[in-house]
Amino acid sequence: MAEQVESTPGSGTGSSDYLAARQLRAGSASWVLLAGLGVAYVISGDYAGWHFGLAQGGWGGLAVAAVLMAVMYTCMVLGLAEMSSALPAAGGGYTFARVAMGPWGGFATGAAILLEYAVAPAAIATFIGGYVESLGLFGITDGWWVYLACYVVFVGVHLLGVGEALKATFVIAAIAVVGLVLFAVGGILSFDAANLTDIPVTDAAGASPLLPFGLVGVWASFPFAIWFFLAVEGVPLAAEEARDPVRAVPRGIIVAMAVLVVAAAAVLLLAPGAQGAQALSESENPLVSALETGLGGPSWLSTTVNYIGLLGLIASFFSIIYAYSRQTFALSRAGYLPRVLSRTNSRKAPTLALVIPAAIGFVLAAFGNGDILINLAVFGATLSYVLMMVAHQVLRVRNPELPRPYRTPGGRITTGVALVLALAAVVATFLVDVVAALCALGAFAVLMAYFGLYSRHHLVAAAPDEEFAALAKAEEELE
Repeated sequence: MAEQVESTPGSGTGSSDYLAARQLRAGSASWVLLAGLGVAYVISGDYAGWHFGLAQGGWGGLAVAAVLMAVMYTCMVLGLAEMSSALPAAGGGYTFARVAMGPWGGFATGAAILLEYAVAPAAIATFIGGYVESLGLFGITDGWWVYLACYVVFVGVHLLGVGEALKATFVIAAIAVVGLVLFAVGGILSFDAANLTDIPVTDAAGASPLLPFGLVGVWASFPFAIWFFLAVEGVPLAAEEARDPVRAVPRGIIVAMAVLVVAAAAVLLLAPGAQGAQALSESENPLVSALETGLGGPSWLSTTVNYIGLLGLIASFFSIIYAYSRQTFALSRAGYLPRVLSRTNSRKAPTLALVIPAAIGFVLAAFGNGDILINLAVFGATLSYVLMMVAHQVLRVRNPELPRPYRTPGGRITTGVALVLALAAVVATFLVDVVAALCALGAFAVLMAYFGLYSRHHLVAAAPDEEFAALAKAEEELE
C-alpha cells in the first residue's frame, strides 16, 4: 500500500490550526549561541567516557581512532553545513534524508538519531551521578536520585522556552571550556610521555607498545573516540529557531567542531600522560584522577576541575535534551511519530517531546551502565551518519540546482570519506559489545516496524519537511 499523505481540513492536519499548535520560537539563536550549543552537546565527552577506549586499544589505538573519527566528523560537518543551508528545518538530518531518499530513508535517519539522543543523556546522567558521589554532594550515595533530579530540573528549564535554554547552555559550556584549560595547565606540568604506553603488550596481531591490543584494538576504540564529538551534528536541529539559519547554522556547526578538535587533542594527550593509560582506563573521574596522580595528590586545581567537570556533564545533558526534543517534535509534526508529541506550550516549547524521552532516559540511566549506554548511543549515531552522508550524495546527484548558500569543500569526495568511516564505526559497536549493539538494532527495528505498519500512511503534507521534499521532487521532475 502506498504512503498516504494527509492534508485535508477535515483531518485537521492540513489546517492552519494544526501547525499553529506546533510552532517553535523563531529568531532566538545567533550563530554564536549555535556554536555554543554544538560545544555543549559534546563537552562532557572530554570529561568522561572517552577513557574507556584505553582498555580497548591502548593510548596509541585510541589516538589513531580519535584522528580517524575527527576526520569523519569534520567531513560530515561540512556536508551537514551545506544541507542545512539548503534545507533549514527543525528535523536536521531527518529532513535532509527525507528530501533525498523519501519517507523510508527519512524516518530511518530520524529513528537512528532519536535512538542516539534518547540514550546519550542517560549515559551522561550516570557520569553525573559518579561526580556527585565522588564530591560527596548532598550526602547522596544512590545515583538514581541524581538521575531523577537532572531530568526533572533540566526538562523544566527547557519548558520555559528555547531562548532561556540556549543562553543557559552557552554559559555552562563556556565554564566547561575554562575547566579544560585549567586541566591542560596541570596536565602539562605533570606530563610524562612514558605514561602513554604503560599498558602491557598482548599477542594480538600488530601489537606493540604503542598499540598493545593490535590493529583490532584501533577499530574497537572507535565508539569511545566518537565520544569526543558525539552529537555535534545536532546543531541543524535549531534551524527553525535561529536568526538567519541559512548562514548561522553552517557557521555555528563549523566553529563548534574546530573547538572540539582542539579540546579532544589536549585531553587525549595530557590525561594519560599525567596518570598513565592503564590506570586511567579504570578511572570513574579521569581528568581529576590524572591531575591528582600527576601533581601528587588533591589540590585546589583538581578540586576546581572536578566541580567544573560536573558542569561540563550538565552542559551536554542539558543540550542533548534540546536535541531529542526537536527531533521528536519534527518527526511528530510530520506524522512519523504520534502527532500529540509535537504540540507546543505557550512558550513554544514541545512539552511531550521533552517529557516522554526523558522518562525513557531515566529508566535507562537507573538500570544501565555507562560504557554500555555509550555503545547504544554510538550505534544510533553512526547509523544516522551513514544515512545522512548518503543523503548528501543523493542530493548532489538528483538535485544539483537546489540553492546551496554554503557548499561543502570537496563536495561528494568529502562526504564519501565520512560515509566510509561511519560504516566502519557501525561495525565497531559490535566489536565492543555485541549484545548492546543488537539491543540498539532491535530498538531501531521496532521503530521501523511502527513506521511501516502505521505512520507511513498518515504523514502530514503541510509539515515543512514534507513540503521541502515535495518541492525538491517537483524540481527534479522539471529538470
